Amino acid sequence: MGAGHAHPLHLDRPSPVHRLAPQVKILAMLLFTLVVVATPREEFAAFGGYALLLAAVAVAARVPALWLTKRATIELPFVLLAVALPFAGHGEHVEWLGLSLSVDGLYGAWNIFAKGTLGVLASLLLAASTTMRDLILGLDRLRCPAVFTQIATFMLRYLDVLADDARRMRIARLSRGYDPRFLWQVKAFAVSVGSLFLRAYERGERVYLAMVSRGYDGRMPRPDTGGASAAQWAQSAVLPAAAVAIAVTAVLR
Repeated sequence: MGAGHAHPLHLDRPSPVHRLAPQVKILAMLLFTLVVVATPREEFAAFGGYALLLAAVAVAARVPALWLTKRATIELPFVLLAVALPFAGHGEHVEWLGLSLSVDGLYGAWNIFAKGTLGVLASLLLAASTTMRDLILGLDRLRCPAVFTQIATFMLRYLDVLADDARRMRIARLSRGYDPRFLWQVKAFAVSVGSLFLRAYERGERVYLAMVSRGYDGRMPRPDTGGASAAQWAQSAVLPAAAVAIAVTAVLR
């Protein structure tokens, strides 16, 4: 895990959020998301408050709003599902521009859109301020199951290798007249996928045997440094604590 691996969602910026230990950021994002999910869908003001909190984090992390907006389009399939709910819902209906819309469907659409958008934005801010390597280290320090972190570690290390293998195989197919536009040539693609799987399996077996021969006991070495200070835990707690305050205020008012 010592090798440098970047991912397209990480923004290398000097900011207070980037300097926080990864485990505190992961926990803060998780707690914030849980508060958002637990908030009743009728509390519109609360969701506006959550959005302002994320905007403050984005400013502190120096993440541009346009960058977030472009990458948040990953939730478009869920937005399309939400748009269909007012037309398919049952119960009380309201008229709007000549359309009969279900009240329960409107609430359901808002629920999916608001909570999904906030969850995606929170995840993007975490990814933008934390490298993939640090995310895995943070999960390990939070006592995430070792099997999960090891699989993620090996995937991170060898993903570039597999992508390079796939690229070379594609070039070889093209040099032999392969044209992906023709349906009858899909067999070549299927054969390449099977070959890539076999290569990955054999490489994984060789790497595992090499690690066992060097004393691997089923767990990756844990770095001695990188623990979060009390100040970092306190800083990261601001986001979920503020979200809890907004939720409680919205419910009790």
